[in-house]
Amino acid sequence: MNRRTKSAALGLGAALLVTAGATGATGAAASTSASTSASTSASGEQQREAAALTGRAKLYRSAGDDITFSFDAHLAAKDNDDPLKATGTFEWSHYAGGDGAWAKAEVDCLLTGGKVAVVSGVVTDSDLPGAKGKRVGITVHDTGRQDRLGYSWASVGNPVETKDLPKCVGSAPFEKVKKGTGDFTVVPWNPKF
Repeated sequence: MNRRTKSAALGLGAALLVTAGATGATGAAASTSASTSASTSASGEQQREAAALTGRAKLYRSAGDDITFSFDAHLAAKDNDDPLKATGTFEWSHYAGGDGAWAKAEVDCLLTGGKVAVVSGVVTDSDLPGAKGKRVGITVHDTGRQDRLGYSWASVGNPVETKDLPKCVGSAPFEKVKKGTGDFTVVPWNPKF
């Protein structure tokens, strides 16, 4: 794979996350939050959703790359025992020097603990050839000040080259978001074991 294609692939991974947060957070949040966060228990009390990852941010890169991630992922209270029933989307884009790509994925798993979330999904739309149908995973740490993020393709290769990535697999959140851009919010999961 040539350097330009590798840059585009890395950019796509980042771009898909950003776009998903921007687009998905608006439309999906309205429809998803109405159905997930307003679940009603048998006694008629409203329950919060079991887990969530929402928000949008740009990553910091000293070279000035434009990398954006966005999330609108939710696990309904009624599905508390099965993180594979999470719904929503996430997007990202990565552009540098006029080259890059974007992608959008449909959530297929969401696990959260404290202020850390791991979300995975299958790419449903992208301008990177060969990315559609590939699973990617992202980890977010909602620090409240300068959030952090990591993505599966940091260790297993770009999304196009990755084969059979399991659900809810990401990487340590090694990237820092650009100051003033991060608004990730993680709703912690409380499984009933």
